[in-house]
This record gives sequence, C-alpha cells and structure tokens, in this order.
Amino acid sequence: MNPAQKALWFIESHLAGELTLDGIAAIGGISRFHMVRAFGAATGLSVMRYVRARRLTEAARALANGAPDILNLALEADYGSHEAFTRAFRDHFGVTPETVRSSTCLDRLKLQEPIVMDSTVIDNLQAPRFETGKPFLVAGIGERYTCESGAAIPGQWQRFHQSVDRIPGRVGKVAYGVCCNADDAGNFDYIAGVEVSDFSDLPREFARVRIPEQRYAVFSHREHISTIRRTVNTIWNHWLPSSGLKAADAPNFERYDENFDPLTGNGGLEIWIPVRE
Repeated sequence: MNPAQKALWFIESHLAGELTLDGIAAIGGISRFHMVRAFGAATGLSVMRYVRARRLTEAARALANGAPDILNLALEADYGSHEAFTRAFRDHFGVTPETVRSSTCLDRLKLQEPIVMDSTVIDNLQAPRFETGKPFLVAGIGERYTCESGAAIPGQWQRFHQSVDRIPGRVGKVAYGVCCNADDAGNFDYIAGVEVSDFSDLPREFARVRIPEQRYAVFSHREHISTIRRTVNTIWNHWLPSSGLKAADAPNFERYDENFDPLTGNGGLEIWIPVRE
C-alpha cells in the first residue's frame, strides 16, 4: 500500500490537530526517512511543507470570509503567536493576513489544494452482498463538492468528530458518509453524520438527509481509508456496468462501525450502493 496515500489522508483528516513527521510516518508504517522520500516522489513536496501550505491555505480562506480573530487562526495553524503566523503567511503568499481579510479576495494567492488520492482501478474487488436497507435519518456536517474537490472530505470528517456530541437524538454508534443531491455537472452533497431519531431538535448548523428503504449492493472496503477512491471508482466504472443492474436514484453511503479507527484510518468500512433491476 502506498505510504504517501496514507499520509495524505492523515494530514487532511487531522489538519487542525497536532501533525509531526514522526506521527505521519507512523501512520504510513515506515520510517521518517522513508516517508520523506515516498511523499516527495509521489507529490513533489516535502511532508511538512505540504502541511504548512495546507494550513495557510485554509487560514487564507477563513480570512477572506471575514474571520475576526487572527490569533485564533494562528493557533489553529500551529503557530505560537500572531507575529509568527503573519511572518509565515507573508513569506508564503506575499501579503499579510490583514490584507487578505480586508480585500476578501483569494484570486492572486497561490493556494495549496488537497492532493487527490489514488483512484485507479483494483483488480480483485470482492463481490458484494445484497440487502434491503431500512429507512433512517442522518444528521451531521454537510458540504457541497465537485468531482475535483472531493479530496477535502477527510477534513470534513475532522469537523464532524469535533461536533458530533452536539447532535441530539443520536441512534447507535455507527457513522455514515452520505452522498446525495448529485447534479448533471458532477456536483454532490456529502454529509458526515450519524443516525438520529428525528430532526425536530436538530440545530441549524447541521445538515440532514432521509435515507429511504432501498435495495443495496454492499461492498466491504478492508484496506486503509486512503484507498477508498480506488474501490469506489471500481464499483461505479467496472462492477456496476457489468452487473446487469442499474443505480437507483437514492443516496449512496459509507458505513463506519465501531471497528473503524478515525485516528489511524484502519478497521474497514462498507460502501452501500442503491441498485435496481
């Protein structure tokens, strides 16, 4: 398994937490030296340079959206002071944080977007089981994505884990990653959430989606979470066209039970694809 893919997932899903080269290498299961070489070969960037660029990019976005507290952004980006953050920000972008906040514009900044993970086809996709799923409700953190911007989803899961305790009426301990409301341009909503008993007391900050009763093809993804794009790509572009089935017009989702470890990305998950004859 590609250590750089594991590192990319870990960085994106822990961007607001503590990130060290030792910790990232440990997730990849290799030495610091090996991680530096592997990540550089795969991305053309050093590990910690990518971390800094991603954090500064997200800080720039927050500033352009009017974030009032620069010190808080500095701390979230792992800088110990306003001055250190401003110096790093200016060195990276050529302008100060205050300038970006006042201009509300990112057009001239060289932003570091998340690097897209591997989505090549796998040759040994395990055959799915088929289930008729019960209807249920999911509430959580929602974002709208394009096919190109989906690499930011791990960061959305981090925000989910920080806010899940505020979701009222939770049912069980399973988490769901729901894809819904897709359009012809390839845009879709993704909700990182949990099952809830109802929406009546749900705060407005949380997204919601109703999952209908539906027949599903259920695939097991047992490898590290960073390779999920390969499994999803193989399902939609190879298994489904040759299955004799059609995709139903309903949400598809990932199901993360208690075996999944959000810290390491190990433990496996299931991918539920709605199908019809």
